[in-house]
Amino acid sequence: MRTRIKVCGITRLDDALYAAGLGVDALGFVFWPKSPRFLPPRRAAAIAAALPPFVTTVGVFVNQPLDEIRAIAAEVGLSAIQLHGDEPASMWTSVPGRCIRAVGAGAGFDAEAIAAWPPMVWPLLDAHDPDRRGGTGRTIDWDAAARTARTRPIILAGGLDASNIRDAIARAGPFAVDVSSGVEREPGVKDAARLRAFVEG
Repeated sequence: MRTRIKVCGITRLDDALYAAGLGVDALGFVFWPKSPRFLPPRRAAAIAAALPPFVTTVGVFVNQPLDEIRAIAAEVGLSAIQLHGDEPASMWTSVPGRCIRAVGAGAGFDAEAIAAWPPMVWPLLDAHDPDRRGGTGRTIDWDAAARTARTRPIILAGGLDASNIRDAIARAGPFAVDVSSGVEREPGVKDAARLRAFVEG
């Protein structure tokens, strides 16, 4: 089965259309104001409206109120919500659309706990960083990710780029991969050559 690809931290229409043209399955917009990849909802809505059919749009939020998430999801037309903070489990099933829950796969990572999550909540395994909340460029333990992938589908993130994506997929067996800094020239600005190499990797 083909591994799906999500490119996160999209801030420019050209990058979004280029990624879609390469066959990328999902694009992520970061709505956390402290992120260097923050995108105002109005601009995200304009990008989303220009995308071809069947490209999933994902909104990334960090410890933001549910009402704010719902309002932005409606404005942009998001397909899924990615929670990247310390949101309580009660919130995971209250967001509009599908929920992707980021979890730091560092010391103390508990694969068994994730196996017990509700089936409609998709785990995204990333490097633990309480300050930057993703986009760190640091890889995670792919063997630990593989143990989780044997119990339920996962999305693999953390330090992925064209040089390691084949090995990461082979070892972790994810349903999908999520890349941001590994295909960038600078935060929020994607590099066409790196993106193509990643997709073709």
